[in-house]
Amino acid sequence: MAFVAAVSKRSSVVRGIKRPSTPYLLLIPGLAWLAMFFIFPLINLAGTSTQTPGDSGEVGVYVQTFRFANYIDAFSGARDQFLRSFFFAFIATVLALAISYPLAYAIAFKSGKWKNLLLVLVVAPFFTSFLLRTVAWKQILGNEGPVVAVLKFLHILGPQSGLTASAFAVVTGMTYNFLPFMTLPLYASLERIDPRTLEASSDLYANGITTFRKVTFPLSLPGVVAGTLLTFIPAAGDYINATLLGNPRTKMIGNVIESRFFDIVDYPTAAALSFML
Repeated sequence: MAFVAAVSKRSSVVRGIKRPSTPYLLLIPGLAWLAMFFIFPLINLAGTSTQTPGDSGEVGVYVQTFRFANYIDAFSGARDQFLRSFFFAFIATVLALAISYPLAYAIAFKSGKWKNLLLVLVVAPFFTSFLLRTVAWKQILGNEGPVVAVLKFLHILGPQSGLTASAFAVVTGMTYNFLPFMTLPLYASLERIDPRTLEASSDLYANGITTFRKVTFPLSLPGVVAGTLLTFIPAAGDYINATLLGNPRTKMIGNVIESRFFDIVDYPTAAALSFML
């Protein structure tokens, strides 16, 4: 008995020693991926943002001088574009939430056998290029497009009026392109709500509005937060919608960064703007 107890104790000790290391080993691939594609590029970006032009005066050649004033200069020169980007992203996020919540609610609770089909339709835009979707909206909102034709027929727009090259077109394109990023987290959050919770609310004589306000919406807040972040962050850095659907007065910070990188070849300013964004 003593021998069996000793062996059992030793096995327990060995298991206690080996077990904690396994989860940490499983973290290695994820940490390596995070370091390679996020941390190292971010460090490189931060280093580039504090460089200054070299003595040779050659375009695109910069040396490291740790000039942190680059951030002040970059923000001062692009303050309006920063504010415009955050404003457009905020409006697009609010509109996406207003559209996505009823849609996600209907798919989660009311769709029945059509649930899978509706989810496929929500994800379908991902199967086409972001650029192609934006070009499609340029045609839809163009002067010869169906939307303008209807608005002109209703005398809401004049004969020479249009919707493209405007802030409205930019926000519309952003809302559509980032709509799945809001809908899918909301659906996942609503889908996890236990139907018995809603039945209990009904058993306590709560009407539909009260049930939604007291039960459904609070339980779906994680999806609201996740969808808001997934929509707002990429929308603030978007430049394709502003390029194709906007005009010079609707330029966003992404357009400034793109111009600094590829047109002006001002890498430090572009890196500083990217790092701040």
